[in-house]
Amino acid sequence: MSQQPAPDDVQPPAAGREALTPDGAQALRAYAARTRENADRLAAVLEDIALNGLPDPETCTPWEELRERKLAQLHAARDHVA
Repeated sequence: MSQQPAPDDVQPPAAGREALTPDGAQALRAYAARTRENADRLAAVLEDIALNGLPDPETCTPWEELRERKLAQLHAARDHVA
């Protein structure tokens, strides 16, 4: 049985760890990139608040409205999949 060479960016797992499939590793890297983008966005908002103070509550969207909007999006997506 011949062994196929590993891609350049794949290394053997560390001792006591199980190797991921190439698709699994790619999915994990994509998730890490999305998480990093979200953290950067949150950090930018927090830095803006630290620099400029809290926004005027009259100009903000109430969290209940945001929640209902998100729940409607999730419901529409579930109906679309079904």
